Amino acid sequence: MSKNLRWLITGRTLRSFSTAFLTVIFPLYLARDGYSAARIGLVLAISGGVTVLLVAGVGLAADKFGRKRVIMGLAMLAVLGGLGMALSPAFWIVVLASGLGGVGRGGGAGSGGSWGPVFPAEQPLVADSSDVADRTRAFGQLSFVGVMAGAAGSLVAAVPSILHAQGMGWLESYRWLFGASALISLGMVLATLPIREPRAPSTDSGPAGAPISVRRLVGRLGVTNALNGLGFGFLGPLLTYWFYRRYGVGPAEIGVVYTIVNLASAFPYLWSAGLTKILGAVKTVVVTRGISLVALLLMIWAPSFWVAGLLYTLRMAFNSLGMPARQSYVMGVSDPRYRSRVSAFGSLPSQVTSMISPAVGGALMESFMDVPILGAVIFMGLNLVTYYYAFRDVPAEGERSHAS
Repeated sequence: MSKNLRWLITGRTLRSFSTAFLTVIFPLYLARDGYSAARIGLVLAISGGVTVLLVAGVGLAADKFGRKRVIMGLAMLAVLGGLGMALSPAFWIVVLASGLGGVGRGGGAGSGGSWGPVFPAEQPLVADSSDVADRTRAFGQLSFVGVMAGAAGSLVAAVPSILHAQGMGWLESYRWLFGASALISLGMVLATLPIREPRAPSTDSGPAGAPISVRRLVGRLGVTNALNGLGFGFLGPLLTYWFYRRYGVGPAEIGVVYTIVNLASAFPYLWSAGLTKILGAVKTVVVTRGISLVALLLMIWAPSFWVAGLLYTLRMAFNSLGMPARQSYVMGVSDPRYRSRVSAFGSLPSQVTSMISPAVGGALMESFMDVPILGAVIFMGLNLVTYYYAFRDVPAEGERSHAS
């Protein structure tokens, strides 16, 4: 493992740890502060707009000015976001600070932090720091460590309950964790400093042998990810609140389930490279995501919180199995000069559509509780179909010799 990859793993560890407890506590903090389901959805939707702007900025800046510099800048913004949430409950401060702090933008439990504005700058660095044959394994290792860190971070979500039992007010106990997230983000800055970024190929050096043009690749990724973003917007930010309303559980119980989800999702990341060698990258993504959606749909009929948690664990484990294959595949078929641009603008539609569904889902939850689950299944299912038809004829980098 290269030194670069070790430092990238350190940064992912810190980010996943922080994102894990923020994902659990932030909607519950708003609920304790008197926010309705619709208002919580509105906060998440508007703060998602901040994330969209950050992703676009990363896409424009990282390839040109350096991916390392961009990651450090994002970490400093996350420091400000954590401090903002800790110091003020005002609506617009909460909206802006949560967007900068990355609340709900780490992909949720089991994702290992594979989401949000850092990702388009991080992905090319991982690709540059590993050989083609080991690229899927490198992405798997990165996510494995991120998930394990997320498991530990989910346990931290129980801290407000512990502090409240000692006599501290609920809102104050949550704000202590927001302050902790700011310190963790500062650690991300320090972990990024030792990374040595290779010199990017000149934009005037001609095509880099990619099997598909940047424009076509971004267009196809944009369509598929727009559908996935709609699904994730229903599920990711609102799932904690769905557990809370459906089963009457609090941050401690949800934190335990998210810890189990993270642990169960960790090892499939390491198995993805082996499965990809058998099925190929695109089929690996389609098969694993299809199984995960069946488990997600069954949550609607779960008779208890723990049964629902088990089904969600299965959903995330199969989703994890295909994630490194998808990440490695996108980097492999991208022109190396524009990898950050492809990652950012290919995923940008998902960031935009994920802004819409939290507000819609939050409002509809007032009359139909299972909207987050059903909405996620419908749009993620459409994503699955379009992804297969968009990329079935575009071989991955390691598969091209077999296809020719």
